Amino acid sequence: SCNSKPIARFKLFLCSAMFYANGMSETARKLSISNDDELRLGRLGDFVGFRLRRIQNHLSRAFMVETGEFNLRSGGFSALALISANPGLSQIRLSREVGLDKSQTVAVVDELEAHGFAERRRSPVDRRRHALYTTPKGEETLATMFDRLVAVESDVLNALKPEDLHALNTLLDSIYKNAFR
Repeated sequence: SCNSKPIARFKLFLCSAMFYANGMSETARKLSISNDDELRLGRLGDFVGFRLRRIQNHLSRAFMVETGEFNLRSGGFSALALISANPGLSQIRLSREVGLDKSQTVAVVDELEAHGFAERRRSPVDRRRHALYTTPKGEETLATMFDRLVAVESDVLNALKPEDLHALNTLLDSIYKNAFR
């Protein structure tokens, strides 16, 4: 019934409280995970998305700490880097490549423009569309941010042999190409 879940949670809470009040038994101590033990992933270990996201979360958090002064939302750096590498890129293509929906991409590009890092220009090929370009300030900021990204990712890069890093990048690009394009 509907009420069984709250009751079960309360019973679990009471058992846990009694367990901790009385101290851990030797069996419980042996079964508990310490911070030094390898954490079992359970069913999450069967999913590549979890493994990728776990690493990405750590790297993103460290990168945001290093680049917080630029006040860019998530996806801003990637968008700026792709615009720089592809002058005249359309917002639609940027949206697809960064993996954001169109409204999020508009907000990211608006922010890049507000900071003076990028600009929209009418597409010379299709006047109904905008083409995206970085500004000199955007290029300068991007260079600084890439320097900081190298520092943030150094532990990851140093954990792999060059051939393993190449293989990993090849596999990730293959997954992207075959699953998301």
